[in-house]
Amino acid sequence: MRKTPAIAIVGTFDSKGEEHLFLKECIERRGFPTLTVNVGTKGPSPFRPDADLYEQIQRGPSAPKSRDEAIQMTLQRARKLIHRLHQKGEVCGVIAAGGGTGTHLCTSIMRVLPLGVPKVMVSTVASRDMKETVGTKDITMMHSVADILGVNSILGHILDKAAGAVCGMAESRWAPKETKKRIALTMFGFITQAAEAIKVNLEAMGYEVVAFHANGTGGMAMEELAREGLFDGILDLATHELADDLKGGYCAGIGPDRLEPIPGRNVPRLVVPGGLDCAVLEFTRANVPEAYKGHPIFFYDFRSAIRLNEEETRFLAAQMAQKLNREPSRIQVLIPQRGWSEADREGAPLYDPVMNDTFVQKLKAALDARIAVVEADFHINDPGFAQVASEAMHGMLSIPAQGPRRKA
Repeated sequence: MRKTPAIAIVGTFDSKGEEHLFLKECIERRGFPTLTVNVGTKGPSPFRPDADLYEQIQRGPSAPKSRDEAIQMTLQRARKLIHRLHQKGEVCGVIAAGGGTGTHLCTSIMRVLPLGVPKVMVSTVASRDMKETVGTKDITMMHSVADILGVNSILGHILDKAAGAVCGMAESRWAPKETKKRIALTMFGFITQAAEAIKVNLEAMGYEVVAFHANGTGGMAMEELAREGLFDGILDLATHELADDLKGGYCAGIGPDRLEPIPGRNVPRLVVPGGLDCAVLEFTRANVPEAYKGHPIFFYDFRSAIRLNEEETRFLAAQMAQKLNREPSRIQVLIPQRGWSEADREGAPLYDPVMNDTFVQKLKAALDARIAVVEADFHINDPGFAQVASEAMHGMLSIPAQGPRRKA
């Protein structure tokens, strides 16, 4: 008989043993088996867990000499353990409770699991900026409200509801009615019209379209899922993140993998310079930074877009070419000639066809000759451009994959 997968309870049991035992009881009362993993680094667990990494590391041949070294060793070993257990079908979800260190440790462990595996973190710091903590993963952060120091009438309610949440997630059995080829589509506010029209077109062609908000995290999430093999094609409509990353803008912090080749997979990618005319920064008409006074600016909410200058434009063209050249097979670039965003069309504040042409010429000169650059006489938000982009993506998906090129 096949063993029922367990919900892993991961935590620093040296300081939060009572709370994690409470989680164990709450989960088992709902009918799920549990697997307890101690990742505490300051002392032994007050109860015998299923996996005690503290004992393993402290009694090992190369015991850590400092707390930070102990945390790193524990983290590495715990990630391998949880990944292996999930691969073997022994773990169907993970839950943890902790403060600052516990949250860092446990969410770092959770991130080894793929999309869809329940991940619940009860944290004293959940109300802080969780960008680095959650990253690109589907981690559910739950604020503990009270500190995690013993189970009381308030924290008990929080922990019990967290246990109910992870059990409910583990019971999920939803699946799409049919399986279609799946296309990743990047988008952001200035090119929403284009994204919506492309989605409609591709769905009419029989594809499933999964959109990603190119806000820094969104582009990275798309790349990560592509590496996991979830997409048959990528229509990279919004490469705007490169511009914000250059200028430290609203959608910055994209990491090194954006637009990089997908290891071991030959996924066609159609690349559009959507939003590469500008960088989005957080200022309004009332507080324009001195450096941008007199520059072309598109104001819209608490953010404003600035037109990139020639040096920045050339840099982005060279950066894009360098990334795409690393694996030129099944890459195509599509240029909308009449503007790349809502702010970059005739009559709009950032319209500058000469600067756009500077980008295109630099890109063409730097790109591998095997990468086709197609120019379309439309604005990016025109229905005609959406049709051209959709047909180009469809054509790329119709070409059989040859497998990844081997480097000489």
